[in-house]
Amino acid sequence: MPKVDVYNMKGEIVGQMDLSEKVFGVELNDNAVQIAIVNQLANQRQGTQSTKTRSEVSGGGRKPYRQKGTGRARQGSTRAPQWTKGGVALGPKPRSYRYEIPKKVKRIALKSALSSKVQENDILVLDTIAFDTVKTKQMVSFLSALKVDSSALVVLEAPNRNVGLSARNIPGIKTALVNTINTFDILKHRKFIITRDAVSKVEEVYAG
Repeated sequence: MPKVDVYNMKGEIVGQMDLSEKVFGVELNDNAVQIAIVNQLANQRQGTQSTKTRSEVSGGGRKPYRQKGTGRARQGSTRAPQWTKGGVALGPKPRSYRYEIPKKVKRIALKSALSSKVQENDILVLDTIAFDTVKTKQMVSFLSALKVDSSALVVLEAPNRNVGLSARNIPGIKTALVNTINTFDILKHRKFIITRDAVSKVEEVYAG
């Protein structure tokens, strides 16, 4: 069973915590992780790209020159794809890139990502995270106390306005809740910072 140190907001070790083997100690499944990340990136695509076909480009209403006798290739419109200012052949149109993957694959991928953070010693468990006011400087000091000098995902057990607003202007730092974490964000950020209560909720949700 994985065991990690528990820190306070000053970066001091105040105890230890056992992590669930079913969530933080699973065998890594690279295939499931790859499927989950590709799915999430695809679902984030807006799909608003669009080009005009020859029927949508203005002009080209008449035949540019007669069919025979000119020595040139026959043409029916100046808005065909081969003409300057012509339409685009087989160009992209607005579409949805969204698709679903099995929930079981999502769970396996998420648990693999969490387990990788434990194996790489990139998980930091906090007894609590709370700020009295909204101030970026407080978050910077907090991260400095934990010796976090790279990107980090901060996971809370419940919405906390002060923490969220204090972190949003810091490059590479993102806050999330237990029900909003995903494989992509976990692996994108170097450090995984989570409160003790949030760990219990994660294990409750994903241990099954």
